[in-house]
Amino acid sequence: MEEIKQIIRDVPDFPKQGIVFKDITPLLGHPEMFGKVVDHLKGRFDGRKVDHVVGIEARGFIFAAPLAYALGAGCVIVRKPGKLPYKTFQQTYTLEYGTDSIEIHQDAIKPDSNVVLIDDVLATGGTMAAAAELVKGNFNANILEATFIIELEFLKGREKLGGLDLHSLIQY
Repeated sequence: MEEIKQIIRDVPDFPKQGIVFKDITPLLGHPEMFGKVVDHLKGRFDGRKVDHVVGIEARGFIFAAPLAYALGAGCVIVRKPGKLPYKTFQQTYTLEYGTDSIEIHQDAIKPDSNVVLIDDVLATGGTMAAAAELVKGNFNANILEATFIIELEFLKGREKLGGLDLHSLIQY
């Protein structure tokens, strides 16, 4: 995974002063390395039935679709409010200064399905915790794992996700 880590670009002061953004776009533009990521993630579920891969807005979509295809599973998306065209379930969660919400279509997952949640970065864990609650609380789905390409360990997001099996490809 070190070779994949080397492709990810640091962008200082984005989106605001003092933040070093981990830019995955060079990884996405490198077909061999992008393929290695998808193959690695697929291999984590060998021998297990996965019904849906749930991608979290927005960069989680990028990994959810090829992983779902590779697993022979459906791809489900979780979005910010007002972005999905059909009836939705909504989950609100707290941020450092306020709240935010995410939504999923009410018919996206059949009850008791085996689900993998995926996003590009595990930072504070709030969005993934809300996504897990959306999926578990509304569909009684079995969450096999919450997986991430990057984990920013210093933000301790893992602590908010204590009840989930977690995997991060790269840690900073």
